[in-house]
Amino acid sequence: MKKFYALAVIPVCILSFVSCFGTSAQTTNTPLTNTPPTPTTPTTNTPSAYNTLWIPPLLEGTTTAAGTSYNLTLAKSTKKMLIGTATPTYGYNGSDFWGPTVILKKGQNVTLNVTNKLSEDTTTHWHGLHLPAEMDGGPMQVIAPNATWSPKFTVMNTASTYWYHPHMHTKTMEQMALGAGGLIIVQDDAESVLALPRTYGVDDIPLVLTSRTFKADNQISTTTIYGDNLLTNGILNAQTTLPAQVVRLRLLNTETERAYNLGFADGRTFQVIGSDGGLLNAPAPVTRVVMLPGERYEILVNLSSDAVGSSLELKSYNGGQEFGFPGGEPADSGAFGSKLNNKTFQVLHINVGKATANAITSIPSKLLDNTYLTEAEATNSRTIAITDKGPGTPFTFNNMGYMMDMINQTITLGTVEKWSIVNGPTFGHSFHIHDVQFKITSRSSGPISAAESGWKDTFYIHRNETVRFVAKFSDFASNTNAFMYHCHMANHEDEGLMGQFLVVAK
Repeated sequence: MKKFYALAVIPVCILSFVSCFGTSAQTTNTPLTNTPPTPTTPTTNTPSAYNTLWIPPLLEGTTTAAGTSYNLTLAKSTKKMLIGTATPTYGYNGSDFWGPTVILKKGQNVTLNVTNKLSEDTTTHWHGLHLPAEMDGGPMQVIAPNATWSPKFTVMNTASTYWYHPHMHTKTMEQMALGAGGLIIVQDDAESVLALPRTYGVDDIPLVLTSRTFKADNQISTTTIYGDNLLTNGILNAQTTLPAQVVRLRLLNTETERAYNLGFADGRTFQVIGSDGGLLNAPAPVTRVVMLPGERYEILVNLSSDAVGSSLELKSYNGGQEFGFPGGEPADSGAFGSKLNNKTFQVLHINVGKATANAITSIPSKLLDNTYLTEAEATNSRTIAITDKGPGTPFTFNNMGYMMDMINQTITLGTVEKWSIVNGPTFGHSFHIHDVQFKITSRSSGPISAAESGWKDTFYIHRNETVRFVAKFSDFASNTNAFMYHCHMANHEDEGLMGQFLVVAK
């Protein structure tokens, strides 16, 4: 969808949520090794200033000699989000919005049994995972109603936060807007020996960020680009209690289009320790981190000096951003308007509680010894331009919209390639590629930030910018099964800002 902008600027302001939102389900704080708690739906809707942050339950799977199998079922549900009528939603495994967090281990052989209990076709894509194209869950691997799809693969990714979500062509925006999605945490030996918080739901907290607009009957608008109401783990006006120690936040932007410029209200420094595809070599100190749809960052926040009983606010500082920043449009209504646009708004209210036994109270100065790809190693180069043909026309790659029967790129197995993504003057985008984790090697707009210096699969490309990255296309070849590259703004991909590539044997 084409973007239009007015030149007026709205002053930065703090958005205050009204206290008319219902209470939410709460799962017990659980170590990563425990049995996942059962998701629940709230039975009351008592008004409160804040609502308790929901922690998605863990799904660890069933292990046999052949490997580990996981069962995921996507179905319709309802969630008490506002006073009055319950909101129709989608969820996996009985969750009333979103789904369980799947725990995978590097080197593990897995089977993921995905059952579709919707009345329409869907897919489930394993965002960020390196696996065969026929197991990827893109638009080609359709799961019909009442059918089960069972991809099998060996986990090859390093420890990080990944996710799963529908990738049904022309339906991705709608199905994700209703709540379909879930996190994947990959564990490995290198991460496990580091002194990092990893008690899930206690000092290791997933934060899934998005927004929604509700119709008069409390239904979610599935055609709204920017929501008026911020949801954190599916909860309006969320709060949680975190211990007075170092805590780990796993951040994921699941918006249709909005970017986030995250930081704390007191301006404190926090440490980025990981991006899409794994831990960095060393923590990157920041006071803000920008996240586009599909991006993940793991951060450490040191609460050791915060008084028990005190509180702090995680906010998104989206006011006064550059022209083309997604969600920076000045309108508060209309096709690209929102009550959150061009403002600072609250993401999470954090209460500080007592430290846990064996609390992590310091942040390591070193994490891993990643060896990253360089442009000198590339033996082939490609240039892909984000294009459009004027006001009201869809965005495309190289002036060509997505066609399921067209292969846009063919890559030889084992090749290291340099890709140059070139954006035009209209709008910023979120570029994502399946199959590989890559290293960003240059931005025409300036230096690469330390936070995005590690392995990535999704990045923000500004207006009139060229971003170059290097990736190795290894392990999996097919003459028929394609991988995707696309804008991860769901409205843009549904309208055709996608391409396909084959990785073929030498």
